[in-house]
Amino acid sequence: MSSHKDSQNSILHWLHPSQMLSHLRDIDTEAAAERKSTDEQTLWLRAWTVIAVACICLLMVHYLKYSNNLRVFIPLLEGIFGVDNQAWYRTYARSEYRELIGYIWWGFWHLLCFIVIPMLTIKLILKQPLKAYGWQLGDVRQHWLGYVLLASPIMVFAIIASFGSDFSSHYPFYKQATRSWSDLLLWECIYIMQFIGVEFFFRGFLVNGLRLQFGSLSVAVMCLPYLMLHFPKLWPESFGAILFGFFLGILAVRSKSIWGGVGVHVSIALTMDIAAMIQTKGLPDSW
Repeated sequence: MSSHKDSQNSILHWLHPSQMLSHLRDIDTEAAAERKSTDEQTLWLRAWTVIAVACICLLMVHYLKYSNNLRVFIPLLEGIFGVDNQAWYRTYARSEYRELIGYIWWGFWHLLCFIVIPMLTIKLILKQPLKAYGWQLGDVRQHWLGYVLLASPIMVFAIIASFGSDFSSHYPFYKQATRSWSDLLLWECIYIMQFIGVEFFFRGFLVNGLRLQFGSLSVAVMCLPYLMLHFPKLWPESFGAILFGFFLGILAVRSKSIWGGVGVHVSIALTMDIAAMIQTKGLPDSW
């Protein structure tokens, strides 16, 4: 009985607005203390470097991730590798996996711009360890309840929303995911990798790159491009991204890790995909 009461009190503690304000104050206090041991010029250059690289990466992802760019890329293969680009293009155009190839292209740009380029920036330009940007387990276990409280209502909403035609026709993004388990697993691997990239870029690279200069405002700054990333999606998802990004940003800073956010994203995404498939074509019945 006592254990149940302690758990209930803990949940109420997490849900109370003062808890979020307390986290924000703690982030500001820690950032102020760390600024004292870091040269002001270094902080200034770090912030501008992170913002500049983030702008370039967001620009590249937005304009290069679409599969129609493959029509421009494939002809370049002849000049680079000496291959018959016409044969390559015919094979691609006629392939039953054309849509999946397009999502591999989509995933590649997320991998490059949201993971590889930020990591190279951190290691080669900023000269810092990746763990300083959340690439570690950190204190995720201590904040597990916050992640559960964030993911659970969205998963329940996704299941309820899956009964609507708009939702079930929108997910999964890869429309051939129900064709076979191979299609589904390949798609989910691409999808999960993209979420790792999103978490590392927004909650790792952006927030931690700006944290010492801006304190808790680094979370607010991150929320702006994160919201815009959701604009092509359904409006409830874009609206939810505001608070979702805010809470994940706070949790990432407090836990010193991006992996709790990855777990939240993956659990929600899998729930949405599976719920939508069950309501329409069902799960695959072959490999």
